[in-house]
Parts: sequence; structure tokens; C-alpha cells
Amino acid sequence: MKTNYNDLALLIHRVGFSALMLINHGIPKLDKLNGPIEFADPLGIGATASLILCLVGEVLAPVLIIFGIKTKFAAIPAAITMAVAAFIVHGSDPLARKEMALLYLIAFVVIFLAGPGKFSVDGRKGR
Repeated sequence: MKTNYNDLALLIHRVGFSALMLINHGIPKLDKLNGPIEFADPLGIGATASLILCLVGEVLAPVLIIFGIKTKFAAIPAAITMAVAAFIVHGSDPLARKEMALLYLIAFVVIFLAGPGKFSVDGRKGR
């Protein structure tokens, strides 16, 4: 087989991880904007600022990554959000508790390093 499926693999990786992040973690956090904001403050910047940064990493960045818009740039806040979740929020927890955050962190680092592939808005610009 001489067919190269790298761009298809990047599409599946990019859309799969970003959609899971968005649906399971990002969208549910949007409800926290209704009423008084009660959210963890792991960086000591306030609950509101922490929630906004988390929404950037779990809602805005995944949407951009899904479509492949400024993909490498968008992968940075997503990865940072997962690094904070893994190493600060769950820093003293056992590995099993921080595993999901680490898996997402690895996935977004791979997206940053590999780029979006040709099946993306970013990839179409090169044509």
C-alpha cells in the first residue's frame, strides 16, 4: 500500500479529541456562567478568570481545532488547560485520577507538533 493516510489520521485525531473535550468538559462548564460564578482557582487568579481561561481551553480552542483554524495556536491553550488540570488540580492525586487530563494533554501537544493536515481550513490555505 503506497497510499499515505497521514492527513486522514490527523483529521480523526484532531476532530476526535477536540469533540470529546468540547462535549464532555467544555459545554457543561458554560452553565457555570449563569448566576454567581463558583469555580476552582488553582492559579490564584480568581474564580471568574480561572473559568474564562478554562472555557478558552475547553470550548474555544477545541472548536478552532475541529475546523482546523489557527490549529497550532489553538492547541496551546488546550494543552495548558490540561497541564493545569493534571499537574495542579490533580497534582497530588494518583495517576488514575489524572490520566484523562494527561491523555488530552498528550493529544493537544501532538496536534501542536503535527499540525492540522490538509483536511482543515489551515491546510487549504496552502493550495
